[in-house]
Amino acid sequence: MKTTPNHLRQYVLLSFSLIALTFNSCKEKAKQEEQTQPDAFAAADEIIESIKVLEFPDRTFNIIDFGAVADGTTLNSEAIKTAIDSCSGLGGGKVIIPEGDFLTGPIVLKSNVNLHLEEGANVLFSTNHDDYLPVVHTSYEAVELMNYSPLIRAYKQNNIAVTGKGVLNGQASNTNWWPWCGKDSYGWIEGAPKQHDSINLPRLRDMNDKQTPVSERVFGKGYHLRPTFFEPFECENVLLEGVTITNAPFWVIHPLKCNYVRIDGVTVSSHGPNNDGCDPEYTKNVHITNCTFDTGDDCIAIKAGRNNDGRRVNIPSENIVIENCYMKDGHGGVVLGSEISAGVRNVFARNCKMDSPNLDRAVRIKTNTLRGGFVENLYVKDIQVGQVKEALLKINLHYAIYANQEGQFMPKVSNIHLENINVENSGKYGILIKGREEDMVIKNVSLTNVHIKNAKTPLSVEFSEPVIFENTTINGKQY
Repeated sequence: MKTTPNHLRQYVLLSFSLIALTFNSCKEKAKQEEQTQPDAFAAADEIIESIKVLEFPDRTFNIIDFGAVADGTTLNSEAIKTAIDSCSGLGGGKVIIPEGDFLTGPIVLKSNVNLHLEEGANVLFSTNHDDYLPVVHTSYEAVELMNYSPLIRAYKQNNIAVTGKGVLNGQASNTNWWPWCGKDSYGWIEGAPKQHDSINLPRLRDMNDKQTPVSERVFGKGYHLRPTFFEPFECENVLLEGVTITNAPFWVIHPLKCNYVRIDGVTVSSHGPNNDGCDPEYTKNVHITNCTFDTGDDCIAIKAGRNNDGRRVNIPSENIVIENCYMKDGHGGVVLGSEISAGVRNVFARNCKMDSPNLDRAVRIKTNTLRGGFVENLYVKDIQVGQVKEALLKINLHYAIYANQEGQFMPKVSNIHLENINVENSGKYGILIKGREEDMVIKNVSLTNVHIKNAKTPLSVEFSEPVIFENTTINGKQY
């Protein structure tokens, strides 16, 4: 058939119509997919909403009325215990610690009690280790055991709080608790006992490997494993708000096997060994907000059990939201691991500031084939990073401090998303990822609108699926 100009014009018009129709159809499909695809941080908002605002009966119990003396030397353990017991026995309320210096042994919280530190209250925890006996069911480096009591403890309680503008001072120092770590920078001297002696950590490691019943893992006096500071254990509806915590023996805030936890406006300023700021473990539905972390170890480190203990308990830590926080000194800002054998999922961090010459990394995932575990669904967005030493993001599946950290439990990492992040000085690396040679177990890592400056090595990625970049620059170069 002969093609006339009119035929050609009609053909072109028809072609453009088909193209437009196809384009509009694709555009509408994309729009529909966009509308149906869930917003990750909408899930974070739902988690926050699920953590209810705690309420307590309108009753107050001032520890002064129970014999407490604010002289910094009188031991007030019994007065505080009696006030809490009286409050709990009447159905709950608020136990007041007023302005002044109050020396005490460990504090045990009970259901429906809000321990409230008024402005100027300074709670000084005893330096006499015998005050933390008898041993209780607790945890050390994510392994359950019977050990010294945490400084503030709650076991199987509901609706509990520590609030106010006062200070909780663990009084740990280079002459109390810290030397047991075995480092001369924390007061240890050659020949003195330390946690790595064969009767201490190696014994606990062996009990973990053999899965000795927890009731038979008895430590405490004569051993050298330091207690945690604030440890609600198997509790529900927990609030820690407003207080300042300093000079911790070991991990600072350690919700263990808990559900519905809010940590709001807390300042952790503690530079001792293993002084992680906040370590949710086997815990779900956690909101960490408006906090400042200035620590001797990780600022926030999400845990899930170590080795066989984690696999025995098998409770992932999940549904954790971190926002409006300031991370200063520390080994990492937001960290997942290294004790992570039961796995971690659904972690959201947004609107945070991280900045210090003594902050090693902003975001970190660490495990190995002895600990195993998984990390899935980590979302980090709207973060301002001033200065870090090593990297904005570090994922290390060869993590090891001690020898013999290789096993048969391949870790898996997937769905790690960083968005809207500016880094002024990223130190040694922009992004540092070290996967496993045996398998590509690091999957779906993405950076969107991330801009990193002053990284000596922009990118080091080994044994991982390729990182997905969108509108991302490192040292001014588009990736």
